[in-house]
Amino acid sequence: MTSLRKFTKRFFLLLNFVTGFLFLLACCNAFLHPDKWWFISLLAFFFPLFLVLLLAFFIFWLFACARYALISGVCLLIGWQNIHAFFGFSLAKHDFSHKASNSIRLMTWNVRSWDEFTTRKQGASGHRLPMLELVGQQNADILCFQEFYEPADSAKSNIRYISQLLHFPYFFFSGDFQTHKSKYQNGVIIFSKYPIAGTSTQHYDVDSLRKPESLISADILVNGHMIRVYTTHLQSVLFKPKDFRNVEIIQNAEDSLLEASRSLAKKLRNALSLRGYQADRVRKQLDLCPYPYVICGDFNDVPTSYTYFHIRGKLQDAFIAKNFGIGRTYIHISPTLRIDYILPSPEFLIDQTMKLSSPFSDHKAVLTDLQLQDSKR
Repeated sequence: MTSLRKFTKRFFLLLNFVTGFLFLLACCNAFLHPDKWWFISLLAFFFPLFLVLLLAFFIFWLFACARYALISGVCLLIGWQNIHAFFGFSLAKHDFSHKASNSIRLMTWNVRSWDEFTTRKQGASGHRLPMLELVGQQNADILCFQEFYEPADSAKSNIRYISQLLHFPYFFFSGDFQTHKSKYQNGVIIFSKYPIAGTSTQHYDVDSLRKPESLISADILVNGHMIRVYTTHLQSVLFKPKDFRNVEIIQNAEDSLLEASRSLAKKLRNALSLRGYQADRVRKQLDLCPYPYVICGDFNDVPTSYTYFHIRGKLQDAFIAKNFGIGRTYIHISPTLRIDYILPSPEFLIDQTMKLSSPFSDHKAVLTDLQLQDSKR
């Protein structure tokens, strides 16, 4: 009986050490470029699992043998920066039916081409108008959209609908992709109720995957103060229906597990590498900005990744500042995927932040109310 007890104790200690080691490796993604350290970058997606296991070990050892709880405790302390990026601890309440007179309400949303293609492939009608109406109900001042679809048919123009019917007269559209017959364009776009004084576009390098949408910015004059708003859509993994089936195979541990894992790992590796270089480009542009600024959009990466930490730098995270929980914004694959962000520079006060649930896109919109503080910047 004593031998069994010793074996069990050593076995759990070994598991605890291995879990702690993998957890700390996942935390290293904050500064390891995914092009060189792609395998470690993959561990970022398992960070929630490692975190839960470490917490379980910590509680277990407190009752079984308290001194061994230090193993998990030290790992959790070292990884606190990553934990706080992953999980919001704010209990602040929000009321988006009210907006302070001196605040700026910003909304970012990957609208998935206004659902023009996804549901219609399934034989159902699109949800373009309900989505546009939902946007109009948010009382926003600045809108940032990714995968924005603009048809050549002016009668169905989404830009005209938003600028005229929703009263956003100022806008800047990247128009990254268009069909060979110019039937429509896709890209990222910024709408504003305030005048836009200047714009810029940064195209990412052409690569072997589908080119990501650009990094665009708009200099917006808000009550006599100039601010800059950036939005972008970084490289997607480009999952196809077969890849989602592979995810199910892995989750269910089916016979073709190894083949499915290899296929997904290859796609993830390529996307991680490209996003790393795109994050470098974004950070370079942010460092040159002379105004208070906000960057938002679909980064296609988790809060424990190089992409997130490199772009965020010393910026605030609007969700973490004012919310409790994980903040999932992508509805497929995993319940822990927060990949859509609003990151204001320190000159802004964050009043409130919320996710907007909608059945029309695979992403949830994020809204925040910001106030520009007096600054000499």
